[in-house]
Amino acid sequence: MDYACEARVADRGQADHAPARMQEDPLDTVQSKAVIEFIPPLRLFARSLCKDTVEADDLVQETLLRAIENIHLFRPGTNLRAWLFTIMRNRFYSNCVKRAREKPGSKDCVANVPIDVIDSQYWHLRMSETVRAINALPPHFRETFVAVVILGVSYLDAADMFDCDIGTIKSRIYRARATLSSATE
Repeated sequence: MDYACEARVADRGQADHAPARMQEDPLDTVQSKAVIEFIPPLRLFARSLCKDTVEADDLVQETLLRAIENIHLFRPGTNLRAWLFTIMRNRFYSNCVKRAREKPGSKDCVANVPIDVIDSQYWHLRMSETVRAINALPPHFRETFVAVVILGVSYLDAADMFDCDIGTIKSRIYRARATLSSATE
């Protein structure tokens, strides 16, 4: 047997032992596509949490990345939207803890200095005032208010999402509305 023939035989032996290409689970593909449908509500929720559009977009990307990476952990038949919002909320809190731990130079940073812009249009000012009031709400009120009132999540789904009773959701909404009403008078 010549060396070329031996090389071909050796190549065939390696090909038999090469790792098989991983097959993608069709259920994972369907769920990954379903995740994409929730991007607009996730962006709204992220903006209410972060108060900065760039940070909010980063949070959405982190959430989607985590969701798609761990789609195999999602149990079919459960609420995908609540699962995604829980991932986002947990990522937000993790980032807050991380930021609190790593604060060098944040006080000296020019990017954090607010720029005052005078606007003569009344409704634009009212909207800005309302957004500021929403952002000033305590996190658990703000999260619940945004999910139920702005995104239109039902009380039952919100209770699932935030892992609490429906009465707690109703109470948070009531208190958030009362706080917003007094803040925007």
